[in-house]
Amino acid sequence: MSGMITRLRTLFSKFFALALFTAFLVGANGWEDRSPLLSSSLFLAGAVLAGIAAIGRTWCTLYIAGYKREHLITVGPYSVTRNPLYFFSMLGSVGVALATETLSIPLIIIVAFALYYPAVIRREESRLREFHQGAFEEYFARVPRFFPRWSLFTEPEDYVVKPIVFRRHIMSAL
Repeated sequence: MSGMITRLRTLFSKFFALALFTAFLVGANGWEDRSPLLSSSLFLAGAVLAGIAAIGRTWCTLYIAGYKREHLITVGPYSVTRNPLYFFSMLGSVGVALATETLSIPLIIIVAFALYYPAVIRREESRLREFHQGAFEEYFARVPRFFPRWSLFTEPEDYVVKPIVFRRHIMSAL
């Protein structure tokens, strides 16, 4: 069941990306002529957010690759938010959308995230609650669901990374 949900979510994401790309191709960017500074600022902000997202997703993958099913990861990026991969994905999506130098596409992305991901997150929380029971309940009570609370940040002195799994995750993210 979990594999089917992942495939459906991936298919939905690809369809949504194609629809946005099509909207971008047929739409017009009115800022470039009216306000080149605003147009350039939107592109720069988008590039910065996309860069932060790429680094953030890599950071998350470093911690979770090969451990997702075995352990409840509560350190590193998972110490400040229960869903850092989704958080950084949102930043990256908004960043790419801002790089289109429009305001409508970033707005569509934000609304889509707000409508779609809460249900995905609740479903994953239910599964984690089932697998990790009391440990998850404590984590749930302490760490915010989506927006990071940086004051909670903790990291271990040492952490074992599974390079083969990490590389596979990085390659799939590309």
